[in-house]
Amino acid sequence: MTLIQRVSRDGTAPEIGGPDPERLISGNPVHSTWNLEDRDGLHCGLWQSTPGKWRVKYSEWEYFRILSGYSLLTGADGTVTQLHPGDSMIIRPGFEGTWEVVQTTLKDYVIRL
Repeated sequence: MTLIQRVSRDGTAPEIGGPDPERLISGNPVHSTWNLEDRDGLHCGLWQSTPGKWRVKYSEWEYFRILSGYSLLTGADGTVTQLHPGDSMIIRPGFEGTWEVVQTTLKDYVIRL
C-alpha cells in the first residue's frame, strides 16, 4: 500500500450511479465517484454529479471541499447553503434536506461511518 497518495481521478475508474429513484426530485443526475480509500469506516475520494435535485439524509459524518461547479444544500428547516468552488463544509449525522446540483459539481470528500 502506498503511504502517500495524491487525490486525483487519474488512473482510477469511477463508479457511476445516481440518487435512489425514491429520493429523486428533479433532473437525471449522474454521479461519478472515484473511491481512493475505503476501509475501517473511512471513505475518501472525489465525487462529481451532473444537474438534478434529490433528498438526502446523513447517518455519517462528511467533510468535503467543492472543486468546481455550483450546488445548493437545503436543510429540512429551509436554510439554503450555496456551494461554490473553494467552499469546505462538514455535514454531521442527522442532517436532512435536499442536494441540488445547479452546475455539474466536483468535490473531494472524507466520510467517517
